[in-house]
Amino acid sequence: MAKQVSAKEHKQYVVFQIDDQEFGVDIHKVSIIEKFMNITRVPTTPDYIKGVVNLRGEIIPVMDLRTKFGLPFKEADDDTRIIMLKFNEITLGVIVDSVAEVVDFAEEEMESVTSITNDRTLDYVVGIGRIDQRLITVLNIEKLITELTERE
Repeated sequence: MAKQVSAKEHKQYVVFQIDDQEFGVDIHKVSIIEKFMNITRVPTTPDYIKGVVNLRGEIIPVMDLRTKFGLPFKEADDDTRIIMLKFNEITLGVIVDSVAEVVDFAEEEMESVTSITNDRTLDYVVGIGRIDQRLITVLNIEKLITELTERE
């Protein structure tokens, strides 16, 4: 007898930490996670764009999510990672304090944030995922990348 496949949609998210908050991004948008590396500063870019890295011959812009979200500066350490995200053939690196795990959310475990406030910074948030007592803010990577390419 074949097992019934649940009609509920599940998605996997890479969970990372910035300050004391947990964030998630769709695992299908993550191309690779790298240890912190040397970043070359590019003049006249916004302060949240830390510069570019050369990853296997590809020049990739790197964004500091701490700065983008208005959080205090923190020196890179052994846990600091750069998550390489890919959307529409564009790759963007984002600096995070640490990468924790991969989680699986069902649609009903995701809360919309539009009912909370109409704050413009929430454009970067898809929703809030709940796992036990933890709340994980799921980011809209498409919005981050699109905003970056529109500035150029």
